[in-house]
Amino acid sequence: MWQGVFPAVTAKFNEDDTLDHKEMERCFAFQIEAGVDGIIVNGSLGEGPMLSHDERLAVLKTAKAVAGKKPVLMTIADAATRDSAALAKRAAQAGADGLMVVPSLVYHTNPKETVATLSAVAEAADLPVMIYSNRIAYRVDVTVEIMAELAKDKRFVAIKESSDDIRRAIEIVNALGDRYDVFTGVDNLAYEALAVGAVGWVAGLVVAFPHETVAIYQLMKAKRYDEALAIYRWFRPLLDLDVSTYLVQNLKLVEALVTGTTERVRAPRLPLEGEQRAKVETIVREALATRPALAKAA
Repeated sequence: MWQGVFPAVTAKFNEDDTLDHKEMERCFAFQIEAGVDGIIVNGSLGEGPMLSHDERLAVLKTAKAVAGKKPVLMTIADAATRDSAALAKRAAQAGADGLMVVPSLVYHTNPKETVATLSAVAEAADLPVMIYSNRIAYRVDVTVEIMAELAKDKRFVAIKESSDDIRRAIEIVNALGDRYDVFTGVDNLAYEALAVGAVGWVAGLVVAFPHETVAIYQLMKAKRYDEALAIYRWFRPLLDLDVSTYLVQNLKLVEALVTGTTERVRAPRLPLEGEQRAKVETIVREALATRPALAKAA
């Protein structure tokens, strides 16, 4: 149902900490024009947990206005299942094409609780769902066995696989075949995941480099692995910035340096400074100096 590059887009803020919808329109349009296949709003990179439900719905509507016929997925990530289900229902009413659902942000659910939570959210919205499996960040492992249990409900259509273990992608395909569209959710494992069966990439550095991200995906699908690998090797120092406690500040700074947007974040986060900032700036400067020419995949 879903394949290709789906940016986890960033939220934009004005100086007074309100949402900057005009700048989000510009940045989202940059992604669509570069050829991405869908957009995911209000994820970790989009600072979703820092936004109110009303703000998250407003970001969704802005993305929908820009995306045209391409799908826009709403991230559902709250502490209480009740709140996640309520937001999911509102997202469906607001026109979301699907959901990306995090099992729990605070309480670390056991397998039975994980299934119950995800099922309740799917039932509330009655939309296609991408299951967000990220045992490192959220400490809830949506195992292959849990995926098999959820496969009984046709609303669960995709997996964002972010376990940081490339073996998991193969295990999902071996156990469940093509029941789910498997997306990689770890930027610096994207080449590897696409090589072993993933059909999509929920991407982060795409916010600054959408053409390179799309090129890697399309070349992999065309089995032009050497060409994809050359771009991926160039991209790798940037992609490593996605795997960090400071991924939001890292990627917003990269996006600002490359596209001229704002790097404002919502407190308690603060923009990078000192040595951390200098490191990101150096990586971006070196990447821009050696940016590869892109060939079309077809």
